[in-house]
Amino acid sequence: MRYLPLTPSDRDAMLATIGVASIDELFVDVPEAARLSGPIAGLPDHASEIAVERHMTALARKNIAAGDGPFFLGCGAYRHHVPASVDHLIQRGEYLTAYTPYQPEIAQGTLQMLFEFQTQVARLLGTDVANASMYDGSTACWEAIGMARRITRRGKAILSSGLHPHYVSVARTMAKYTGDVLETGTPELVPDTDYHALAEAIDADTSCVVVQYPDILGRIGDLKPLAEACHAKKALLIVVVTEPVALGALKSPGEMDADIVVGEGQSLGVGLQFGGPYVGLFGCKEKYVRQMPGRLCGETVDADGRRGFVLTLSTREQHIRREKATSNICTNSGLCALAFSIHMTLLGEKGLRDLARVNHGAAAAAAERLQMVPGVTLVNTSFFNEFTLELSQEARPVVRQLAENGILAGVSLGRLYPGEGSLANGLVVAVTETTTAGDVDALAGALEEVLK
Repeated sequence: MRYLPLTPSDRDAMLATIGVASIDELFVDVPEAARLSGPIAGLPDHASEIAVERHMTALARKNIAAGDGPFFLGCGAYRHHVPASVDHLIQRGEYLTAYTPYQPEIAQGTLQMLFEFQTQVARLLGTDVANASMYDGSTACWEAIGMARRITRRGKAILSSGLHPHYVSVARTMAKYTGDVLETGTPELVPDTDYHALAEAIDADTSCVVVQYPDILGRIGDLKPLAEACHAKKALLIVVVTEPVALGALKSPGEMDADIVVGEGQSLGVGLQFGGPYVGLFGCKEKYVRQMPGRLCGETVDADGRRGFVLTLSTREQHIRREKATSNICTNSGLCALAFSIHMTLLGEKGLRDLARVNHGAAAAAAERLQMVPGVTLVNTSFFNEFTLELSQEARPVVRQLAENGILAGVSLGRLYPGEGSLANGLVVAVTETTTAGDVDALAGALEEVLK
């Protein structure tokens, strides 16, 4: 029996109040190509439960899972080994929720976990403080841009051409409603980052410069001169890290004087999961803490002097007057943050450094092997566990052909930047501790055949 709490007249009255003629008008911001005009094709209109299960299972079998064969996908979502103890611990009854409690002081275990998570993230990013997580890396990136506007009272953000295009897209979507001006471009298949050009573009209207570290092509640059250029013009430097394992080997952005550092925490404790849910990381200098979105858990003592944890700072619209809120983020990715924190705890500092060393060593060996293939050129002179190859032909058809043979060869830049012909031959390849020498040989052999 369907539950219909509203009558047609109720709906008409509600639509009239908000000034639209139909419910369809509420979805005009969704691209028309993404809207359904009828039932989903391929699904039966009516079937028994067991028939539906069989049908959905058959559809699922068409996917190639990350562990089914050689896997080189990256570009912001990475396959790492997650210890079995992570999944076991996050399913304990006292943890199995995605939300921060609304009566926080009675949930000391959750608050302590978030406090430890914040400590780990702040140390990883090299920032003074970190919050209790965001939804994901892309929304954290936008929140940082909004935070920079509040701090500087300026409305122009300069986005590096090396920033992930999906992050740029999220920022553009949000900027439509805030009036922020976003300046960006597309990367070139060259070994150098665009930091010098970014520094020259800073002017009196610039609130922030946003760079990715390592960037979308896997390139690594020195952030210190760019930070100095930003601060000379009273702008902020925002650094985006999509692969937190890299910070086990690289100098942290905070050490190079970045003002706000955000990132995607998926690599630690969280599986690929078809793109989500993930966990956004957010840290900044202490002097900006009151403009930080989300929430902050703190340590204190109770009336008897015993250690305790509290929700110290919460600047979302549900806790303070809406016009004073720094963000409409209404929760944190609590369960994913817990998984991240457990994985980090199991690794420890030495373990993270060892994991980073293994990742970089495997990637360096893979890059050396792949650039020996005729028709393949390595673009990078610096990288962590992800690098870009320039093929002698368009990369998208190559990727599709290799996928048909069970090899997920990487992410073609033509897919990320459609219409940018100069990037069509680019292929971004990610190599982690889960990649074997046999996987690399399989990819190299397949590329030799396809590129003949």
